[in-house]
Amino acid sequence: MPRWTELLRSLNNLKLLSAIGRSGGDLHSVADLVDNMLESPQMEACVRRFRAIPGGAEMMDQRYPPLQPDIERMIQMPEGSLGHGYAQLIRHLNYDPEFFRPRTTDTEARWLTQRIGTTHDIHHVVTGFGTGAVGENGVLMITASQIGFPAYVLLNTAAQLSSFRQQGLQRTAQLDYEQLSTALAHAMAIARSASCLAAVRWEEGWERSVQDWREQLGIREPADHTPYGLTLAPGL
Repeated sequence: MPRWTELLRSLNNLKLLSAIGRSGGDLHSVADLVDNMLESPQMEACVRRFRAIPGGAEMMDQRYPPLQPDIERMIQMPEGSLGHGYAQLIRHLNYDPEFFRPRTTDTEARWLTQRIGTTHDIHHVVTGFGTGAVGENGVLMITASQIGFPAYVLLNTAAQLSSFRQQGLQRTAQLDYEQLSTALAHAMAIARSASCLAAVRWEEGWERSVQDWREQLGIREPADHTPYGLTLAPGL
């Protein structure tokens, strides 16, 4: 029975990855992919990795709340602070700060999934990866590398395969293979040298500067000024 369950899960993953590719990253389909992995052996392994990180088990056992940002208050914080940078990103891109799918946090897997979903855009600010397709994959790679979050592993694998396959074809592909490879290598280097971003209590330091956070976390080469970085976004 478990083998049959995993076969069905794999088939559903393929269907969802295809839908995400056709839509250019539809968030509803991404959330479906995330949910499809909630009860998987891969998610169990991800939870174990997170619990082994310093502070991870305590954070999980406390069910530290998913992020609930006050954008109006945060935009008033000093320029250069994490709070201001996060609020500016949300406003500039006209994002809904509560874009994530509501989930209960009654299990460790659901709590971790919701925590990762709600803090995703903070990772853009502290790592400097942009919000275009390549920058998004860079941010996903950090979480995938640090704790093996299953849906992000699948999304990056699919992105690499798609961009590799489309090399030499008409330049209508969303992801350029060379730039994607560079961004993913950059992200993996950050993941290797930095503290686990999924285990950070950002809410306890909104007023601190982004640079201060980077120094604490060990992010020595942020992506801001790369072709896939945040500074290329007009107004940021």
